[in-house]
Parts: sequence; C-alpha cells; structure tokens
Amino acid sequence: MKKLLLVDDDQKLIELLSLYLINEGFFIYSAVNVHSALALIKQDRPDLIITDIMMKQLDGYDFIKLLKLDNLLIDIPVVFLTAKGMTYDRIKGYNLGCHAYLTKPFNPKELLAIVNNIFNHLSLLNINSHSYFAKKSIDSQFIDLLTYREQVILDLIIQGYMNKEIAINLNTSLRNVEKYVSRLLGKTKVRNRTELVKLVLE
Repeated sequence: MKKLLLVDDDQKLIELLSLYLINEGFFIYSAVNVHSALALIKQDRPDLIITDIMMKQLDGYDFIKLLKLDNLLIDIPVVFLTAKGMTYDRIKGYNLGCHAYLTKPFNPKELLAIVNNIFNHLSLLNINSHSYFAKKSIDSQFIDLLTYREQVILDLIIQGYMNKEIAINLNTSLRNVEKYVSRLLGKTKVRNRTELVKLVLE
C-alpha cells in the first residue's frame, strides 16, 4: 500500500481528501505545516507528498527546497495542490522539482489520475533500469552502492541522454540531475560521463 503525506493548513480539505484517497487504497497521513511534515517524514518516509504552497512560516516552495537538500528525501515525488494558479507560480514549482501542479478548486479524480500516473511512471523506470542492468551483467556490488534514483539516472546516461533531457524525462530540475551525476562520478571515481559509461559497460 502506497503511503501519501498530505500537507495543508486547511484541516477540512485534509479530512475530505484523506477519506477519498483511503477509499482508493492509499495509506494517508497528514500535517498542517512544513515543520510537522518534516518531523513525520523522518519517522515514516512517504511514497509521495501532496502539499499546499500558501502556508504560514515555511511555504510549499520552502518545503520542496528542504526536501531536495536531503539526499535521503530528494527522490520523493511532490504534487503541489494550491490556489496559486498563475503561470509564474507553476513554472517556479516545476523548476523546484515538483512532479505535478494542480490548482484549487480541483477534481479529486484528476488528482488521483496524477498520483497513479506518477507511480506508474516510476515503476516503469524501475523495471527498465533493472532490466538494462541485468542485460549488461553489471557487478551487483556496484549497483548496491547506488540509490534507486542514481540507478535510473545512470541508465539514462548510458542511453545517451544529456542532463537537460534527463531533467525533462524525470520531471525534475537540471540542478538536481547535475547533483546526481556528480554523486555518480564520485562513487565510481571517474572524471566525466564518458568514463562513467565506459566503466559501466565494461
């Protein structure tokens, strides 16, 4: 059962949305602000986060920035569910690395479709990544050193994708992809992408 964390200071919305998503087969827990959400995440890591943007003290933008700074949390998909519907707001959300942006008022069926689509996409990436590694018979000890997200990005690098293309493919920011590529280079002790691909394929 997938775990979803709802973060919104509108308690009534949380109650209604929780009931709907529970009926759709998800485990739901919630927080009314970013501080509470971060405390919950440390106790029990969610599979996906649905968060408002306009909240007191730290807002949704601050929240996603904090998640992206933590290597253990950087790959949690984030969906913004907010009344901020201007194009500028959407662009800012996507540039920060959100997976989807839905404006209030919204149809819960559309939110459900977005959530299911994200999980289906991640499952497909996982299958493709592991099947590629299996075909290439890469040392399992090396793969064990990599996080799931690093494996996915390594797979795309091997396929010839550039950082910008990987960012678009994974619906994340270019900066996040660059961080992952740097970590891959560090773990494999190579100097560039070419050496990385050569090492993996050999």
